[in-house]
Parts: sequence; C-alpha cells; structure tokens
Amino acid sequence: MLYIGIRTIVCERMVLMNYRSFGRLDWKPSALGFGTMRLPTVGEDTSAIDEQQAITMLRTGIDGGINYVDTAYPYHGGKSETLVGKALQEGYRDKVHLATKMPSWLIESQADMTRRFEEQLQRMRTDHVEFYLLHALNAQRWHKLRDVGVLEWAHERIREGRIGCLGFSFHDSNTTFREIVDSCHDWTFCQIQYNFLDEETQAGTDGLHYAASMGLGIVVMEPLRGGKLAVPNSEISAIWDAASTRRSAAEWALDWVWNHPEVSLLLSGMTTLEQVQQNLVAGGRSGADMLTRGDLDLITRVRDAYNALVRVPCTTCNYCMPCPNGVNIPGMFQLVNDASMFGNLDIQRKRYGQTKRDGSSADSCIRCGLCEDKCPQHIAIRDELAGVAEQLG
Repeated sequence: MLYIGIRTIVCERMVLMNYRSFGRLDWKPSALGFGTMRLPTVGEDTSAIDEQQAITMLRTGIDGGINYVDTAYPYHGGKSETLVGKALQEGYRDKVHLATKMPSWLIESQADMTRRFEEQLQRMRTDHVEFYLLHALNAQRWHKLRDVGVLEWAHERIREGRIGCLGFSFHDSNTTFREIVDSCHDWTFCQIQYNFLDEETQAGTDGLHYAASMGLGIVVMEPLRGGKLAVPNSEISAIWDAASTRRSAAEWALDWVWNHPEVSLLLSGMTTLEQVQQNLVAGGRSGADMLTRGDLDLITRVRDAYNALVRVPCTTCNYCMPCPNGVNIPGMFQLVNDASMFGNLDIQRKRYGQTKRDGSSADSCIRCGLCEDKCPQHIAIRDELAGVAEQLG
C-alpha cells in the first residue's frame, strides 16, 4: 500500500505540471525550468557539487514534469555542465530540452566559439543542445560577438543539427535589449531578469512585451532575486500574512511572474530536494492571469515596502559609468540597498571585500565629481560612495 501511495503522488505531480507556449516554436515548455547555478555543494567551495543530492534533485524535477534544464559554462566553477551530463544519463536526456550558454567574455574568434562549444558538449555527454544562448549580453559583448561572426557560426551549428535554437541572456539597459532583439531575425528566445521588484530594471516589463511582440520565447531568471524575496523581513512578512489566500513569500513571487502570459517559463535555481518538491507543486497550479486584482494590489504594497527601504535611489541607468578610477558605482549602491532591503549585511560586506580586491569598490573613489554631472537622479554620488565604504568596508 505504501508503494502504491508513493506512485500515486508522483503520477499526480506529473499530471499537475502546467505547460506554456514558447514563442514561435511548436513546443510546450514546463512552467518551471530547472536552473543549475545554485546546486547543493559540499562545504563552501561552490565547485564542489554534492553530486548524489544534485542528481536526485534533477531527476525528481524531471519525473515531476520539468522538461527544460538550464546550465552554463561557468556555473559552479565549470562543474555544473558536467553534473547535468551525469544526471541526464539513464534515459533522462530524452525527456528534456537542454539549454547552455556560450561564455561571451572568453570569445575572441569563431575558433574560440568552436573550441568552447565542443568542450561543453563533451562535459554534458551529448552531441547537441536544443537551446544555445549567448551568455550575459550587454552592448559591448554583443557588438564584439556580432563583429567576429557569432551569428554565422551559430547558423552553421544549427544547419549541422548540433544547436536547435539560438537565443541570448541579458544584463544591460532596455535600449540595448531592443537593439539586440532587432539585430537578428533568427533569435528564437531570450532570457531576462524579471520579478516584481525589477519591472523597470534591465529589459523590464517593456522588454518583456517587446520580445513577445517579436515572437520570441521568454525565459525568466531571478524570479526570486537570487532567493532574497523568499526570506522577507518581519515588516514584509506581515503584509503577506494579511492576504486572504495563503502563500509563502516565494510562491507569491513565482506566481507574479507566471501571471504574465508573455512568460514562457521561469527558472528556479534550487538547492534542496524540498525546494524542488515545493516548486513542482507551485508549477502545477500556476497559470497566466491567475492573480486577482486584490492579489496584485497586495504585491504592490509589498513592492512599495521594499522600495521604502532603498537607501540610494539609483536606477542603474549607468550614465555615471565608466568611472575613470574603476569604481562600479551602480554596483556599490546595489550592495547597500540590498543590505537595507533584505537584511543581509554580512553577505554584502563579503561582496564588498571582493570588489576591493579587483579595484572597483567605493574605496577607489577620488571624488572627481564627473559622475554627479551625469546623474539624472541628481544623487550626491561622492558622499554616498563614502557612506558605502564606511558601512561595508
């Protein structure tokens, strides 16, 4: 009887997974995709993946209806693709569409593209990928890849049957996003950061609608802002608890993304088996236009509460960049804002320490004032950077 009960739960979960449209493709992706950037590790070494646990998690997700697995060349110190290749043995490769990404920052020529791609296929123990993305595009990377012939290279791999569809993941302004979308009529899909705090960040809601209008499939990353939205402070928790419909903070954030019919799927970078099981249930009851007016009003209240905790009103427009002394000005403000909004001061101090080592921290500011002349928000950038150094240094 126990065995029958377990089988019933698994079968119900498989039936419950919802599937959505993927742009122009005649294929239905699972609402939940498995992101492999935050797999469980042994100790603090991010490259030391707990293989047995990670493989169990991936296969549980696939058994539960996930049919999109996302990885990339640099994840887990280069070990994520290898782990995915192991997990997809024993018949699991045939159950999913596999996505990985070209390490754009390592590419100088088409020969580099070929060498990295062959290495990726070998790691993943496969002779093809259904989806291949140009990783973390910004204006500079896109122009460089375009000029060394990345589109011609990709078309040849598609003709050979080694790449199914070409896309890109993105981190830059909405203007750059539209430029990239318009630069190539052969994009099948894109991957953007999107959550209820990031409607006007990077591609944003405008980019979501624009890509959808061009027939692209849209994969959403960071629906929980790197997990931050899943662990709200007491003030935010009190707002969620006032809802008539009970959901966890993570569920509210995921449901907000799924509520957008333009979204093809969202990626969750799951770290525990429990998270996989919880997200499968959430994916099973997800749907476009699933939230009521009252639900959306509640999320607006939460967004306003988070925004009230923002210390520096930086919109990441990047007009202040580049800093002649190498300071990552928007990045510095993001650190203190995250510390204020999410209460993770120790984490932000560690990140600040990393920026000190590479010379991009607020400590490198020489108070020249060039950035303040360019800031449309009229932020007292020099004083704010001094505050960052004092709080996090």
